[in-house]
Amino acid sequence: MGTRPQTVGYGLADSPAGLAAWFYDKLADWVFTRGEPERVLSRDEILDNITLYWLTNTATSSGRIYWENNAVGNKLAEIVIPAAVTVFPGEVYRPPKSWAARAYRNLIYYNRVDRGGHFAAWEEPDLFSAELRAAFRSLR
Repeated sequence: MGTRPQTVGYGLADSPAGLAAWFYDKLADWVFTRGEPERVLSRDEILDNITLYWLTNTATSSGRIYWENNAVGNKLAEIVIPAAVTVFPGEVYRPPKSWAARAYRNLIYYNRVDRGGHFAAWEEPDLFSAELRAAFRSLR
């Protein structure tokens, strides 16, 4: 997805079985329970999500952000609005607080939690909601 999203996109848009296999592979690798996504997501939830991508034909476009991030490189604009970071242990990138503070000049919240991965809002919705509330409570 990061180098040629259109190439993989043709296969994902052409085959529901291909889409399901590709998506399940990503879930198995990126959820906190590494290799066992069914420990945090039901089969119906997984199939619902795959179906949503299939019916809307959005697997390719949803992956383009990875290519676009590579294309931009380090030419990012400074982020000055209030920002919050929660580090989920199963996420691919887990920045230390010092790095987050350099990236977000107005870092108002930083926390590490004990569960959740790349799909944290889906895997751990209660924890994700609690973190979101805690992160921006000071702005109320």
